Amino acid sequence: MANRLADATSPYLQQHRDNPVDWWEWSEEAFKEARERDVPVLISVGYAACHWCHVMAHESFEDEAVAAQLNADFVAIKVDREERPDVDAVYMTATQAMTGQGGWPMTVFATPGGDPFYCGTYFPKQNFTRLLASVTKAWREEREGVLKQGAAVVQAVGGAQVVGGPTAAISAELLAAAATGLAKEHDPAYGGFGGAPKFPPHMDLLFLLRHHERTGSAEALELVRHTGEQMARGGIYDQLAGGFARYAVDAHWTVPHFEKMLYDNALLLRVYTQLWRLTGDVLARRVADETAEFLLRDLRTPAGGLASALDADTDGVEGLTYAWTPAQLTEVLGDEDGAWAADLFRVTPGGTFEHGKSVLVLGRDIDAADPELIGRWQDLRARLLTARAERPQPARDDKVVASWNGLAITALAEHGVLTGSASSRDAAIGLAGVLAERHLVDGRLRRVSRDGKVGEPVGVLEDYGCVAEAFLAVHQITADPRWLRAAGGLLDVALAHFGTGSGGFYDTADDAEKLLTRPADPTDNATPSGLASICAALVSYAALTGETAYREAADAALTTVGPLIEGHPRFAGYSAMVAEAVLTGPYEIAVATTDLTDPLVLEAFREAPGGSVIVAGTPDLPGVPLLADRPLIDDRATAYVCRGFVCDRPVTTPQELIARLQR
Repeated sequence: MANRLADATSPYLQQHRDNPVDWWEWSEEAFKEARERDVPVLISVGYAACHWCHVMAHESFEDEAVAAQLNADFVAIKVDREERPDVDAVYMTATQAMTGQGGWPMTVFATPGGDPFYCGTYFPKQNFTRLLASVTKAWREEREGVLKQGAAVVQAVGGAQVVGGPTAAISAELLAAAATGLAKEHDPAYGGFGGAPKFPPHMDLLFLLRHHERTGSAEALELVRHTGEQMARGGIYDQLAGGFARYAVDAHWTVPHFEKMLYDNALLLRVYTQLWRLTGDVLARRVADETAEFLLRDLRTPAGGLASALDADTDGVEGLTYAWTPAQLTEVLGDEDGAWAADLFRVTPGGTFEHGKSVLVLGRDIDAADPELIGRWQDLRARLLTARAERPQPARDDKVVASWNGLAITALAEHGVLTGSASSRDAAIGLAGVLAERHLVDGRLRRVSRDGKVGEPVGVLEDYGCVAEAFLAVHQITADPRWLRAAGGLLDVALAHFGTGSGGFYDTADDAEKLLTRPADPTDNATPSGLASICAALVSYAALTGETAYREAADAALTTVGPLIEGHPRFAGYSAMVAEAVLTGPYEIAVATTDLTDPLVLEAFREAPGGSVIVAGTPDLPGVPLLADRPLIDDRATAYVCRGFVCDRPVTTPQELIARLQR
């Protein structure tokens, strides 16, 4: 037995390095081994923070008898879905086609050619061993039927990847229909859309915020405010340390699945920052600040970059770090403060979670309380967090994923410039440097790095889109032409290697590894679709440079998801958000100034509608097209407000600028 995962860059694969299973990484060599041995392949897909992945590992993959059965009759391949989203997408489509549902761990049996013929998710040990025996028997005695089944699944997978389907032009009516569709699914009691389990609908909320700005819709803004408040007071939000869990198992956000993902917190940082910008809501501002602090405190890695996730489990137990009993509160805080905290955080004798423990929720509005009460609350939080730090802590998946770091850079740049947070601004610039210096190899993106070492998996479309969008965000807060050039290079690669030829985009490059089919999924999942993220960057880049070909590419791609935005907006929130920017213009705002602290600069960022591009700097700054031919008026900071490259008369006061943008 020779487990081959010891040198893997993926922490998830590293978790399995000591299994008695003879694991292979995804590679042609693994399939060659299966062909030479004439055995089927087991493809096991998961990720480091996945609770049920851990359960199946403990039950089956760490068991000597199960491992012996696997090693004798299969070639076993372990895949980190976050490192290889292309592999995950293909086999998830197969799993959904075969079972009607999907999830992780994903368990796929395939031919030595990679054709899946039986798929599932988590299997308890007894079921799994029976399944291994059944698959082995079928492979040996009913080979023709197995191969026929595999061919049928491959055909179904290919049919699910529709390229060149129906289109719909982006219009005000289409986006109004999307907003109406979301409103119909809104939970009026607890916020969010649909029932349990509830995932933070960050991309839909970003769309609704922009829809409100363009149309003045009070309903759209209230959907965001209500959902944002309910999540922030729920157990899905870490009431002591900040940061959001992946989802809540209930409809009222009380009990989370405790993993904390970088991408969720990056997108939610944008939501709460923008909600505060538009409303001045003190809860939104606090949550934005705490989420930014969580990202930089708990996910920053020694080698640079932000880690992917904190685990759902601690020492194999869900919620061990986070849940409390009334007695534990009293032990830390004393009788009086313990009772007050139990009431505030809804910690009950019976518990809201498991084994009599409760997840902390914020039972009443504390942000608007008097200063003395707020001070007491902050003191209790600090004491509880200190005590919690002495408990066992969840493991951290410390691989750096390009696209997710891109999402975080954009969020931190927005938070930094809007709130004046130097730590967020500096972090955005520093993280962009990590991606540019480590993940860009010969002009192409690599998806992951770990401990300062870049991995082999190549970037997929979402990497190019999210990183390009991030570079453009950093360009806007620095006026450094380096980031504009870098973003343009990524977009040129995307246009050259990912286009479908009919306006849309594939998720993998034309020169990437060939899989069963070439994924082209326009729907948002846990993160923005590759198509949506690349469109966001294309629209901003065109507005910043005046190069209309990039805007035309975005417009064409958005029409391919128009029917999805209109009919299924919950799965196209990021595309709808970009579409709102397209209808708004977007605004192109140049602030010519020799003083970046001038109030005109801050007002430009705070008042410009979402999706606008804004650059402040000295007139005619080399390499910055938006500042070309933008002189100072009367030696004062001067703002130029344009839409579609047509500009209004320049203004020199914040009041005039606000009037221009609100017109």
